[in-house]
Amino acid sequence: MSVKRKREEDMEIVWQTPANPPQRHDYIHRNGIRYVKPYYFEFISHVKDRWAGKTIVDLFTDEFKGRPRDYYESAVRSGRIQVDGQKVPVSYVVQPSQKISHFLHRHEPPVMSWDVEILCEEPDVLTVCKPASVPVHPCGQYRKNTVVGILQAEYGLAPLFPVHRLDRLVSGLLILARSASRADLFRQQIESGEVQKRYIARVLGVFPDKQQIVNANINYNAREGRSTVEVGDDQGNSTASLKGKAACTNFTRISTNGKHSIVLCEPVTGRTHQIRVHLQYTGHPIANDMLYLSEFVSIRSAEGLSADRAAAKLCSPQPISLENGISDTGNDSNEDFSIDPMCTNCPNLGPKGYEGNEEGLWLHCVKYSGPDWIYECPHPDWASLS
Repeated sequence: MSVKRKREEDMEIVWQTPANPPQRHDYIHRNGIRYVKPYYFEFISHVKDRWAGKTIVDLFTDEFKGRPRDYYESAVRSGRIQVDGQKVPVSYVVQPSQKISHFLHRHEPPVMSWDVEILCEEPDVLTVCKPASVPVHPCGQYRKNTVVGILQAEYGLAPLFPVHRLDRLVSGLLILARSASRADLFRQQIESGEVQKRYIARVLGVFPDKQQIVNANINYNAREGRSTVEVGDDQGNSTASLKGKAACTNFTRISTNGKHSIVLCEPVTGRTHQIRVHLQYTGHPIANDMLYLSEFVSIRSAEGLSADRAAAKLCSPQPISLENGISDTGNDSNEDFSIDPMCTNCPNLGPKGYEGNEEGLWLHCVKYSGPDWIYECPHPDWASLS
């Protein structure tokens, strides 16, 4: 549902919740980038035992360090931070399990302004070509700038149930079921090994002309946002003691120009960043993969950047902001964007730490096939080495 409130200057605010579907007018397209107009949103958490006994302001200052203490004091006084749906004083002491609501002006990260192309629309299945840089479904700071959100806003397609996952920077075939039961059937087939998956990648160097099979455990470090390969030692000891999960990918060279190669990638398992890290293991990483190109690894490790943040940092123009409807790039805009006086991100469209444009990975899903079905996606332009 939505909750309407009045600011001091009697400007009406609608606090958006997940029940408010994305709309076409929520997006701003500028300089090849898709922005979401900042909007008011209720973030909900419940008081953990270790939070109990703290004042509401101390809790937010200690646990949510992205904003200064004076912001939280103002947010409590104005009712933007509430406990169990009620305004409280800044001295209020929280108790376990209480519901805390933080109403704020939400700025989503921008994505590339490419269309989500519909490939096949069936009564119970929808397949699309997912653009690079766009996450599949709401997660983290993304809600409207997702494939699911864009399809709902621009085509009225909802509900949708993603059958498989593609990393945010990966493009290509995405299968979405139109019902939970159809999605479950797809997932059962994937888990039972009945589904074959095909990707293509553009990698560094001349990839071997014979099929390469990589059987190497993958250990994903969520804190660093990257995976590493684990193998047995030189003495041939068992891999049973390794922490990573078993992973296997088949690679076949399609073409090469002596500098880069186009490689068919057929993952047998489905681990996080599996194709990317297995290609790195072969000595032929994806040619524009900033996270797994070996010469950049030490830089990113020192900076503590995740895969997506690293890519954004290495190819980022200045952020775009709006002042009274005019962008700082000099382009006229008649888009409505109200700057919130309490917001710590305004007037920028994107949140702090996201600096604009980023390049999609040269990794593209081209085909999924099951016992009685096949779905395919056209190859991207970078797949041609001519």
